Amino acid sequence: MPNIKSAMKRVKVSQAKRLRNKMKKSELRTAIRRYREALDSKADNSEALLKAAIKKLDQAAAKKVIHRNTASRKKSQLMKAYKASV
Repeated sequence: MPNIKSAMKRVKVSQAKRLRNKMKKSELRTAIRRYREALDSKADNSEALLKAAIKKLDQAAAKKVIHRNTASRKKSQLMKAYKASV
């Protein structure tokens, strides 16, 4: 545990950021998983789930939880899977 006051604050702040990023990544993975499951089962709401997954990817990239190129690559993969299923 740090002894310097500013170092103690950095520990608190970095832990809060880590938890927030972990939550955002979990939401993102869940949205992508739900979309892929909908594609596999040929559900009617796959287009809505695709939009939700893309939105989560954009939000994660905007907050720098994931890199913007990673978000772009994942969006491309999701769209490619959608077009193949239609």
